[in-house]
Amino acid sequence: MVLMLRVGVAQAPIERRPPPPPAGAQAPKDDDSVQDVPVSKPQSGDSGTQGSQQNPQGGFPTIKVETRLVNVPLNVEDATGYPIGGLGRNDFQILEDGKPQEIRIFERETTTPLSIVLAIDTSESVLTNERLEKEAAKHFVDALLRDQDELDLMEFSDVVREIVPFTNQKKRIENGINDVQRGDATALYDAIYLASKQLGGTSAANGRRRVVVLITDGGDTVKGSKYTQALEQAQRAGAMVYSLIIVPIYADAGRNTAGEHALIQMAQDTGGKYYYVVDPKDLESAFRHVSDDLRTQYLLGYYAPRRGKDDSYRKIEVRMSDAALEGKYVLRYRSGYYADGH
Repeated sequence: MVLMLRVGVAQAPIERRPPPPPAGAQAPKDDDSVQDVPVSKPQSGDSGTQGSQQNPQGGFPTIKVETRLVNVPLNVEDATGYPIGGLGRNDFQILEDGKPQEIRIFERETTTPLSIVLAIDTSESVLTNERLEKEAAKHFVDALLRDQDELDLMEFSDVVREIVPFTNQKKRIENGINDVQRGDATALYDAIYLASKQLGGTSAANGRRRVVVLITDGGDTVKGSKYTQALEQAQRAGAMVYSLIIVPIYADAGRNTAGEHALIQMAQDTGGKYYYVVDPKDLESAFRHVSDDLRTQYLLGYYAPRRGKDDSYRKIEVRMSDAALEGKYVLRYRSGYYADGH
């Protein structure tokens, strides 16, 4: 049985064909940004906690916790792109809509869990050497995925197909990569939109980082989601978008440079990165760069200012505290978030 889901009127469908989970597999966790937490006695108020309620049955009281913590994964690089480690909390300043915020969470080389969607463009213009490309994807999964991580595998051409739902079982993902099939068109923005929707449903516990990794040439040939819709959905999910852009062999006139530039801009806005891949064998190196990038991130966190209930977009800015370092290092992080889904 194939379950067809449509997002809006114009988007291409996503086909979901999940295999039956093996014995002992854990179901995906729900988003826990708002939860009921039983406690032995009322706690003193934190800036991220609101309200309390006594249990009328005489049991444990319950407090409702609304997490306003905004996590900002951060990469710091020198002019050559080499990661800079060893910096401390006081080396950074963080602002929301131009107003300084107190950094409440700080980690060097964060080991927080990862939720990743690996989305592979299977159009004829991209899937030119299936063996090399599939092997590179398998090596990436094997090197990056830890017990606390999870990965969702999708392919996209004229439709977006979810091959393997979120799991940390490498064998299931490897089998799914073997099942990738060639297609004709390229529903690129549908893939980003739907990947971000999937990520938005993952647990936000423990500072979990959400990542979309795309293998594509940047072309979008399906009338579906627009760039702006895809970007907004990624920002609402707090997803970092990494693009491995396949450069076609044929003449430059055939390249979709507008699509490439759109992916570059999306990477900048979400705190991700892009890499050009001229030869399929270079995918191994590009995947390794993505893995290294995720392993060398700092994690900064602050509590969002209270502004009542709204759905506004809030701009984030991270600076070096030492002005002399501003021009020396490049900082990569997401440019903002929507108040309803940080």
